[in-house]
Amino acid sequence: MQSIESYLNAEVNARNSADELCLDRPDPLMVARESMDQHHALTCALFAYGSAKAIVAFLSSLEVDLSDVDESTLRQRVEGKYYRFQNSEDIIQWFRTLRMLKQTGGAETAFMRGYSNGFLEGINSLITTLYDINPYRSKGYEFLIGKPIASVAKASAMKRWMMYLRWMVRRNELDMGLWRGVSQSDLIMPLDTHTFNVSRRLGLLERSICDMRAAIELTEALKQFDPYDPLKYDFALYRIGQEKLLG
Repeated sequence: MQSIESYLNAEVNARNSADELCLDRPDPLMVARESMDQHHALTCALFAYGSAKAIVAFLSSLEVDLSDVDESTLRQRVEGKYYRFQNSEDIIQWFRTLRMLKQTGGAETAFMRGYSNGFLEGINSLITTLYDINPYRSKGYEFLIGKPIASVAKASAMKRWMMYLRWMVRRNELDMGLWRGVSQSDLIMPLDTHTFNVSRRLGLLERSICDMRAAIELTEALKQFDPYDPLKYDFALYRIGQEKLLG
């Protein structure tokens, strides 16, 4: 374990740099950091599926103030835009939802309403709020937001949500640290294919299914290295897998 810890710590130190976010190695965080706004960052996180290059290209095409303009202007600006499972109407409705979320206190407020009952309940509170404030439904829209966590045993890894919370809670050269009152030790690893495969190869993860239980298992394993900030290893593990550094 000591050699793995040393290896990962070296990768963390090397990756904790603004230079890590660039067009040569695109990541949705580079777009989110341009405005340092929790609601624009939520858009960046929830649309962060597919290839990193395609994600960044789509996010870069969106104007930062789309959740602040009137509906007529919003429809003019978003007309013809789509991203994978989301058509133009899904995107328009997302920004309508985001506008209403801001009017009701914002993402942090919605999360904190549930957080006193646990980290996952904080996520559930925010997701439920998003659905409550806008009755619009479609497959693309519901895929974008996801579902509240009814059972850890049956939940997906919810990578995009876990990534968003990492951005909001941690503060360094990469993460934005815009929220207060959420402990870094409560965060759960944003588990995607790269991180999952690398963690299994390093012996940090035994579970063979990339789901919520695996994300929690990996988080607990990383707490052996840093019990107060286990997610400091997330970006390093992701890049190790993305760049195929283990061969």
